Amino acid sequence: MRAVAQRVRRARITVDGAVVGEMGAGLLALVGVGRDDDAASAAELARRLVHLRIFEDADGKMNASLLEAGGTLGVVSQFTLFGDARKGRRPSFATAAPPELAEPLVEAVCREARTLGAAVVTGRFRAVMDVELTNAGPVTILLDTARQF
Repeated sequence: MRAVAQRVRRARITVDGAVVGEMGAGLLALVGVGRDDDAASAAELARRLVHLRIFEDADGKMNASLLEAGGTLGVVSQFTLFGDARKGRRPSFATAAPPELAEPLVEAVCREARTLGAAVVTGRFRAVMDVELTNAGPVTILLDTARQF
């Protein structure tokens, strides 16, 4: 699984003009699922997201996790994270998981993050979403459970 994790001051997710998810300070994660991902990948990604030390501690250093900072985790599914644009101009999504595999794994990331103690908001799977955010820092980190980057 892959994620683009952004430290945010606030974020809002809308579908057809209706707000489906809204949060204050925390971490907004755009999450992609690959064909080879499984429940273990989802659990690992959730753990990495909630324990990623990118929030300021009492000394102003990026040394605190989402849980320590008391922030919210926003999860938005994004299959395009598995887009391969190395050939030509049109990306291939051949390594992205089909929706029937991806949706339960994105839900598993959210469930595991909640179990670990994080407040979680989400977008809507397979919907065209508008995602508004204020990136704090900016701080943006790429995660990949297969450790390809």
